[in-house]
Amino acid sequence: MKLTIDRPFALDTRLQADTHLLGDFALSRVLLMNDARFPWLILVPRQPDLRELGDLLATDRHLLLDEISRADEALQKLHAPHKLNIAALGNVVEQLHVHVIARDPQDAAWPRPVWGVGNAQAYAGEDLGERIATLRAALDLHA
Repeated sequence: MKLTIDRPFALDTRLQADTHLLGDFALSRVLLMNDARFPWLILVPRQPDLRELGDLLATDRHLLLDEISRADEALQKLHAPHKLNIAALGNVVEQLHVHVIARDPQDAAWPRPVWGVGNAQAYAGEDLGERIATLRAALDLHA
């Protein structure tokens, strides 16, 4: 019998470097992608060693879907986008995470995916603080 040691949740270093923390839902850490060109949230279930949706227990998959819907609703309310992109790719960052991105025909990547298009425009100073506060309020998150 193989003994397993429970490891704590740790956020992938690339996600950590590319995002700003908004707070935590019941299951997921909620992050803001540091690219002001797109309203872009990332949800990361706070459990170790997750790579695929199927790695979650069924109850946690349902909870994740509820949390994705919560992010969707907040971005709809704040941005009234033409389309919301929701994706869990994991080709570069293997840790299970879900992108929720508000898209419009006027955005820098439309109609293509946002990945690899142009250079990210980092949030800065007061804009970042205001953006985080607005999103936390819309998502009902407390830091």
